[in-house]
Amino acid sequence: MLPTSRRRETSTSTSTSTSTPSPSEQAPDLSITTDDQVHLHAAGYHESPERGLVHSMARFRSSPLDFIREVSLYVSGSSWRSYDDIVGQPVFYNGFSENMKNMVLNNTMLVTKVRELAAKRVEVEAKEGLLGEVDMDGEGIKDRKVERRVQIEENLMEVAESLTDGMICKMESKSFIRGAYYGATQLLTRAYHQGVHVSSEEVLRLRSVAAQAAKDKQSIIFLPCHRSHIDYVSLSIICYRLGLSLPTVVSGDNLNFPVVGSFLQHAGAMWIRRSFGDDQLYTTVVQAYIDTLLANGLNMECFVEGSRSRTGKLLPPKFGILSYMLESVASGRVEDAIICPVSTQYDKVIEVDSYISELLGQPKPKENLMDFLSASSVLSLKLGRVDVRFHEPWSLRTFLKQQQDRFSRLPQKLDLKEERLRILRTLGYKVLSEINQVSVIMPTALVGTVLLTLRGRGVGKTELIRRVEWLSDRVRGQGGRVAHFANIPTSDVVDRALEVLGPQLVGLVPGLPEETFYAVDRFQLSFYRNMTIHLFVLQALVSTAMYTKVKQGGGPKNQRISYSDLHDQVHFLSQLFRGEFIFPTEGLDHNLAKTIAGLEADNVITVTRDANNSDVVSYVELSPAERETGRENFDFYCFLIWPFIEAAWLGSISLMMLTPPPSHTPTATSLWLDHARFQNVAQVLGKTLYHQGDLSYFEAVNKETLKNAYTRFEEDGMILVTRATSKGVKPKIRIAEEWMPVRDTRKGNIVAGGLLWAFAERISLSRREGKNRRDGATVKGRVLGLADLVGESLWENVGVEGGEEGEGEREALLKARAKGRRARNTMTISPRL
Repeated sequence: MLPTSRRRETSTSTSTSTSTPSPSEQAPDLSITTDDQVHLHAAGYHESPERGLVHSMARFRSSPLDFIREVSLYVSGSSWRSYDDIVGQPVFYNGFSENMKNMVLNNTMLVTKVRELAAKRVEVEAKEGLLGEVDMDGEGIKDRKVERRVQIEENLMEVAESLTDGMICKMESKSFIRGAYYGATQLLTRAYHQGVHVSSEEVLRLRSVAAQAAKDKQSIIFLPCHRSHIDYVSLSIICYRLGLSLPTVVSGDNLNFPVVGSFLQHAGAMWIRRSFGDDQLYTTVVQAYIDTLLANGLNMECFVEGSRSRTGKLLPPKFGILSYMLESVASGRVEDAIICPVSTQYDKVIEVDSYISELLGQPKPKENLMDFLSASSVLSLKLGRVDVRFHEPWSLRTFLKQQQDRFSRLPQKLDLKEERLRILRTLGYKVLSEINQVSVIMPTALVGTVLLTLRGRGVGKTELIRRVEWLSDRVRGQGGRVAHFANIPTSDVVDRALEVLGPQLVGLVPGLPEETFYAVDRFQLSFYRNMTIHLFVLQALVSTAMYTKVKQGGGPKNQRISYSDLHDQVHFLSQLFRGEFIFPTEGLDHNLAKTIAGLEADNVITVTRDANNSDVVSYVELSPAERETGRENFDFYCFLIWPFIEAAWLGSISLMMLTPPPSHTPTATSLWLDHARFQNVAQVLGKTLYHQGDLSYFEAVNKETLKNAYTRFEEDGMILVTRATSKGVKPKIRIAEEWMPVRDTRKGNIVAGGLLWAFAERISLSRREGKNRRDGATVKGRVLGLADLVGESLWENVGVEGGEEGEGEREALLKARAKGRRARNTMTISPRL
């Protein structure tokens, strides 16, 4: 195995360097050409598409003879196109699918489950008298039970066979995969005209790991982030071109629609339901198939986030398929598997337009053939390039053993189920953390971040270039990676980023002496800004905690904050966003101390320590140097996270709408409202507050960010939510009794008091100061009045009588009470703030 990527030196300086980073900072990119040789070269945006990972295809109009020759090479399977000498277990041969299906259906676990289900069903039928009368000697009923059990087993195996056939990938024809590769490459390299880039060192290391895995008959499980449907296309192209065994891609069956579904299944897609429910047979078939894949050393690909990120940053891990993979190894049915986290970054994501519609509350359209074919409209665009980065692969067996050893040293032993759950959670967040480690910050993300973290309406070209260089330095200072610039000027990099983003996202003010750019669509640009936020989330939390004092104005001493107040607010914010961001696992005190030390070293803050103990921090304030530079660093960190703080504040204020109107009786506090309708109305409230000046960021109306806030409120027992137990039963929501706002008995309006208002105010301490927020009494009346007005629609046609609660409602109540009202402990407002 090749050594891991060397760590380059990082700078903590905030100086604005005018030099571009040296290409030697990272391993060179990989270029593969049609002569079947691997070439290493310093990567840069100045290079032609032919130097990318995917060799540029001949175009029929410009060179018809070359085009025909190229197609013939694919048809004949010339050289590497034959896909014969691959690293890994054999795929794409006649009988592959039938062989896999037979192994799944003969899986011991599946056969045992079928017998178990059949036996249970026979017993139920016997109790219900469906098997006839019991004979005197009891022999007749036994025979009928055996006969019926065999019949049910046969029926269940037929169902299992049908499920397996619809699920498994059907890699049968090399001619098909050659054509699929050619077509996918044509489409991808036309849309992403600068090609697909990988790190040479990472790819060579991956080939070495793959060779050893093939020798040991072990699978490589690729776990990429998920921002686009292009993710699995680009990874499959890389594996094909490098001669690695193509992975079986775990895919949601929402993509299994006519024509496209069959095509993808023959290219490697494994179809699974979006929800398994309580279907024990289906669950077992999935586990049996995964066991079969891993036991035979066949590579797999699974998106650890579950669905595509609509916000640009990583989503919390989904543990469904991960749990099946972990179970295969933990149970001993599979010896080992190799985990390989993968980051895929884009200059521009094709689907962002549709994402924005969804985030603003438009229903997600069902995938269909026409929409799939309409994707061809993007092929004439210049979307930049795709950067794929591979973390160093590691053994799942070794990870499992390390975690088991760690838990064995705990004073209180965990039962097997709890231990597996903790290991699974650790696995998910470890993969996400490693994806962030190898992620590359693209030029479009740099430009988008700069435009959304400035106070002014726009920015001149010179300042934009300086800020991009400054941000690149900050990214490297945090141990992050910036896409290769090679030796071209930053001005060219900025120009190309602006070209990719286009005038629909970034506008140019006409008629000015210097080119001046401004954000046209802040909501869509926030997708690219969110690609950088994971690097600075700790600094952002500290900065917005300090802002509770900084925004008060006055002299420096008036704006400093005590360490205890800083600690309290950072703790509150970190709890608020525990489902929104991926935090380091060392704990609050360690992370806070490290962040303060880093900001002090960067000369962003000045720290006053205890006179008797230099290790104890007493006060923190902005440094004189930071004030002289116009709070450049401090404002940058605040601007990064302010939209999320706004969204959390909006989420808490929207809960006021769950207060029954004055026309309802007191017993109405136990009424449940439609959850989906509530979230939609909350977005309407957010849009109203934004346009009336009480919300600074339109991005705060983001559906996904609001959903994360409600999940956090539910976890802390602030709201109660029922789950859909069957088709047609919609989730419901209500506010917990102790969090219920009260109304003025005389005027009928919601009173600005109680736990919920105090919670919202605690969030508001770190919100960006706005002109509409300085008159506290007016704000209270206006915001609460709007919440009441907008929320009226939720209570239309809702009966005033409480009524009997169903099983789902009772379960939600019990869960909320068991949570111990954690939020009440985390939101207590310190009088010092």
